[in-house]
Amino acid sequence: MKVIEIAGGGLAGLSLGIALRRMEVPVLVREAGNYPRHKVCGEFVNGVTMATLQELGIDGIFKGALHHTRTRWWIGECKVLDANLEVPAFGMSRWEMDEALRELFLNLGGELRIRDRASLDDREGLVWTAGRRLKKESEWLGLKGHFENVPLEGGLEMHIGNGGYVGVTPIHEDGGRVNVCGLFRRRSLGGDEVILSYLKACGLGGLADRLKEGELDRSSVTGVSGLELGRQQQDEEICTLGDAERMIPPFTGNGMSMAFESAECALQPLVSYCKEQMDWDDCRKMIRTALDERFSQRVRLAMGLHRFLTNSGGRMGLALAARSGLLPFHWLHRQLS
Repeated sequence: MKVIEIAGGGLAGLSLGIALRRMEVPVLVREAGNYPRHKVCGEFVNGVTMATLQELGIDGIFKGALHHTRTRWWIGECKVLDANLEVPAFGMSRWEMDEALRELFLNLGGELRIRDRASLDDREGLVWTAGRRLKKESEWLGLKGHFENVPLEGGLEMHIGNGGYVGVTPIHEDGGRVNVCGLFRRRSLGGDEVILSYLKACGLGGLADRLKEGELDRSSVTGVSGLELGRQQQDEEICTLGDAERMIPPFTGNGMSMAFESAECALQPLVSYCKEQMDWDDCRKMIRTALDERFSQRVRLAMGLHRFLTNSGGRMGLALAARSGLLPFHWLHRQLS
């Protein structure tokens, strides 16, 4: 049986490796970093179905996850939306999730090499899941940090400001530890309280003051720049999954779900390739077609709404529609997940 090499040991790479090992496919995962680690991430999985998790063999990891059933949205200091989620979102820190996936992959006999950076080329049997395409001129910056002793009203909070938006998510049963993760237009801000500085610069001073009453876990603060949302424009001869293939705007909370879904799209074609029932070109094309069918419309809609949320007129329209009951939130939530 042929070997699959996966470049990138994140959600897409490890979940695919686990699913392949369950089918006795030899798998090598090469991860440039180490475990456990913090990553810029909303730390809730919105949209993934139990069927997908079961197909990948990772459903057991989420048995202890939080189940978020409510979301509240603010524009500036004004709350504009309070809604139930039709399908609960799973809440879990990436520190825990990546570590659980790593252990399961190794227990299934997978080979994992850490601090081992793969080269990006079109060799047969290589699946590239090593993150987004770097766009140095991008105006966007992602920031994430954990805060202790921050009370929430319950559920998932979304705060939309002038030049960015941020989600606040409970990540522990006691409700006092939260993940704060935002996408911001880059500014000349820094220092130990960079997240709070960006919130204030976006007109989200009320949220910044609430977070300041808690305690920041400085080891959790992580940033990422050079972001390009949407299709990543990688070489079509390379088999890409997860963020390496396309990135959905983070206000949807759907990025982690897409990582798992993309692994599911790739699973059966890769098994057929490894059993020599399909050549590599046909396998790669089948995966690309499956990804397009599953994600194209979803990401296109999300990109349009992202432009809406990051425009002052769009935010005013959203606030008006939400307060008047005209915002089709549940329809949008289904379409974006």
